[in-house]
Parts: sequence; structure tokens; C-alpha cells
Amino acid sequence: MKKPNPLLEDLKSILPAIAANAAFAELDRSVPAQNIALLKSIGMHHALQPKKYGGLEISLPEFADCIALLAGSCASTAWAMSLLCTHSHQLAMFSPVLQEEVWGTDPDATASSSIAPFGRTVEVEGGVTFSGEMGWSSGCDHAEWAIMGFRRKNAEGTQDYCFAVLPRSDYEIRDDWFAVGMRGSGSKTLIVNEAFVPEHRIQKAKDMMEGKSVGFGLYPDSKIFFAPYRPYFASGFSTVSLGVAERMLEVFREKTKNRVRAYTGAAVGAATPALMRLAESTHQVAAARALLEKSWNEIADHSERHTYPSRETLAFWRTNQGYATKMCIEAVDRLMAAAGGGAWFETNELQRLFRDAHLTGAHAYTDYDVCAQILGRELMGLEPDPTMV
Repeated sequence: MKKPNPLLEDLKSILPAIAANAAFAELDRSVPAQNIALLKSIGMHHALQPKKYGGLEISLPEFADCIALLAGSCASTAWAMSLLCTHSHQLAMFSPVLQEEVWGTDPDATASSSIAPFGRTVEVEGGVTFSGEMGWSSGCDHAEWAIMGFRRKNAEGTQDYCFAVLPRSDYEIRDDWFAVGMRGSGSKTLIVNEAFVPEHRIQKAKDMMEGKSVGFGLYPDSKIFFAPYRPYFASGFSTVSLGVAERMLEVFREKTKNRVRAYTGAAVGAATPALMRLAESTHQVAAARALLEKSWNEIADHSERHTYPSRETLAFWRTNQGYATKMCIEAVDRLMAAAGGGAWFETNELQRLFRDAHLTGAHAYTDYDVCAQILGRELMGLEPDPTMV
């Protein structure tokens, strides 16, 4: 039996208002400010933040349940909010100097990101100067900081994948998010021009996966920070996919129950094809949730025991999320194919769920072609392919 989740209960009270804003989010191409205010009013942004700064430090299963439920009301809001929250988990692994800069005077501060290593840097005394056009920064309109990726030459002459944290004053936001799916996520491009990033705002990605970052061990009583950053950071992608698919089951059932065929008057909801499609998609979504919950619980268990996962375990966590997303999209597609022409009107929730579902599988982390290769190599005892991230 799951333990009570107060944040989930508080979330339920504001979901009707968030759902009512879904169309506005798509029109504005950004998460509505009201949605962010509502989520902050229940402390959602504190979910994975250190308790030292007012954070809740809830477990990953508790957090994921909230994101899945939120995605059923507005996937765009859930996608952006998930990242704003998981970035706090990531920031907790940085220098305490940075954490004090971010949360010392504003414990409500959040960070968006653009972590693909496209940043261009020049080494200078005390850090680097950073430039670049950093895309796909979901929720950036509502963040005070941003985490950005770049590659940095090391003493051995190779390059390290690194993250730089920049304040909102160091970058501009280009309003270029015109997408078919997740239209309201506001995943715009951050423009940086020779911003100075001091050393305490920089961390190697590898160190944050191996418990070697500057901030590792800062919170010895924590149950969530003794963990590699990536399973937490990426958890929202598949979780949003799950929430969308679960909502698709509900809406399809509601709309099909009283639907009749235009030319014959036959009741679609009692017809064998609709019943079979609904049944198979229901099983598939339930299987996706079971697979994800297994991973969430394993991640939480490792974190609570302050035990780092093996390479094989990390491979399963990563690819379980990708496969669950694949199943959720297939379940959504099966229902959409039988939803009729009316489902394609922009006023119909089904078409929005269909579009959003497909974008959950377009992220590099949920690309199942990549995931299958990663797991296949691990199962065969082969070394990881560095081109598969």
C-alpha cells in the first residue's frame, strides 16, 4: 500500500483550473502564469529541493505520481514543471556557493535548462565565458536561472561534458517555440553572448553521475540526493507520457460511450472494435505504469540506502523509461485511430493528447531506437557505445 502523498492531494484541488487553461497554454505557446502560481501555491516547485531552502525532498515515486496526474490536465504544464523541479535536484549537487546564490534570498527560484552541449566557451581566469543559442528550454519564461551544456577540454586533452548555470540576466529568450506537440511548454531558445560563468557554477556531468560533484554529500540525511542526477532529471519525460495515455483512456471512453455512426446510427461504444481497442490500450498503459513504478521504486530505494546503481541497473532504468513511453504512444495511437473524424477538431481534447503523446517520445532520452541499442549492448556484455547517450 502506498503511503499518503500530501502533495498529490493538494494537486487534485487545483487541477480543474489548470485543465481549463490548456487551450490558452497552446495559444500562448507557454505555460500560463496562473498555472505556475497555482503549482507554487501548493509547493510543487519545492518537491526535489533541499530542505535547507524550504524544499520537500519527496521521493521519486511520490513526485512521479504528481507529474502523471498533472499531465492528464495539461501535458505542457507537466512537462515544464517536471523539469523546473528536477533541475532543483540537479542544482543540489553543485557548489554550496551556487546554491546560496540561487536560493539564499529567493527559495522559490527555479531553473530551466538546455543541456545538449552546444555552448561555446573560452577559458578565462576563474571560469569561462559562455556563448550560444541554446534550444528547447521548457518553462524558461518562469525560471530565474538556466542550466546549459558545453564541452570543456581537460588536462588529458580530451573533452568533458559539463553544465554551466547562468542567471536570467545573462541570457535572452528567443520566442521561437512553434510546435505541433506540447505547444504550451514554452520550450524556447536561450541566447547567450559571452557571459562569464565562474568555476563554482560549473560541474562535469560524469561527476554528477558518480557521486563526485562538489555538492555531493552536502545533505547527509537526505533520501534523494545520494543518487546520479540523470534518473531524476529524465523521469518526467516518460511520466508525462504515462499521464497523457491514462487521460486518453478516460476521454476515449467518455466520448465513445454515446457516439453513434453518422450514416448508420450504430452505437460505436457497444461495437466490438471499440471495445477491443479500449481493452488492449488499457492493458498496455497499465503495463507501462507497472514498469515505470518498478524503476521509480528502485531509484528511490538506491537513493535512500545511499547506494549507487550498477551500470546494468542504470541501463535498465534508462531503457525502461523509453519502452514505457513507446507503449503509451502505441496505446494512444490505437484509440485515436478509432476516435472518428470529430476527434480531429481543435476543440477536441483527443487530438491534443495525441499530439502531446508523440512529443514525449521525441526526446533523446525516450528515443527507443537508442534505448534498445543501449540495453542490447549491456545484455551482451559489450562496452557502452559513446554515441548513444
